[in-house]
Amino acid sequence: MLRVHFTSEDLTRVRIASGPDHLWEISNSVQTLQRRDGAREFGEWRRWARPRLSESSRLLSPLLPPHGNSPDFLTPSHGGSTTLEAAVDALVRTPRPRLRADLRRVAASRRLPGWTESLAGGDGVTLKRLGKAIQTYHLEALAPFWRRVHAHVDADRVLRVRSLMEGGTEGLLAGLGPHFRWHSPVLEVDYPVDHELRLDGRGLTLQPSFFCWPTPITLADAELPPVLVYPIDHAMDWTRATADGRPDDSALGALVGHTRAAVLKAVRTGSSTVELARHLDVTHPAVSQHMKVLRAAGLVTTVRRAGRALHVATAEGRALLRSCERGDDG
Repeated sequence: MLRVHFTSEDLTRVRIASGPDHLWEISNSVQTLQRRDGAREFGEWRRWARPRLSESSRLLSPLLPPHGNSPDFLTPSHGGSTTLEAAVDALVRTPRPRLRADLRRVAASRRLPGWTESLAGGDGVTLKRLGKAIQTYHLEALAPFWRRVHAHVDADRVLRVRSLMEGGTEGLLAGLGPHFRWHSPVLEVDYPVDHELRLDGRGLTLQPSFFCWPTPITLADAELPPVLVYPIDHAMDWTRATADGRPDDSALGALVGHTRAAVLKAVRTGSSTVELARHLDVTHPAVSQHMKVLRAAGLVTTVRRAGRALHVATAEGRALLRSCERGDDG
């Protein structure tokens, strides 16, 4: 079990990441790819991704096994808004003491490949090779689905912001899901080993992750900026993600009519089926039908918590709304 100890100051410094973190999603997905559980959530993606990985991408597996420790330097803290290029650039500039300490900790529980010795020594060529492997893996395994992964993380963030507004920070922490138990001032988290994280006024970043599985995760070194990465809703239709990650054109063609446009506008910041039906004065089945078309077009995503469906416009949906609003202004 992980126990996160809060002070009163920490409760005022809890932050919800603004979007998916590239390196956390890469690290978590490499680990998830090697697991056998979670077939309903990830089975189709695993079958799609495994034969597409090059030798370069497979370089990551020894550092990111499905169980046990992984190096903290593979997930430097930058927040969800950073680009992959910036994150990789920070990674390849990891100080030698951090590389050595992280790899020594990992090597204490399992044997690492020989090339990691030069990595621990801060060899520039090896670091650049690792950075290239990370970028290649993202291109091969994640890039085609990145827009939809982003949409699901956005939707989870809306849920957390709602919890924060309705119940404050303690309400947010208490409502994180079945892996969490809030007993003020300690947050207990399902975790494979016993671990104590004392925030000591530094606050905490909550990082939703699509590929985090099956339990939340944090950094091994408690002296690093505190972050808690947790799994989100995994309802995703992998078959609708095309080779370039764009929405299905045929579904976009079905997106017509004033009511559907009003629905899309109403879910810009998140709305439940009940709220939509009341706001638009339509039936629940009508809302569900509109949602089906909007989801197929890649403009809306839906997450479910405790029997409640929350619909949220994706980045593409919000962009379409902005475009239409500019057209109306003109």
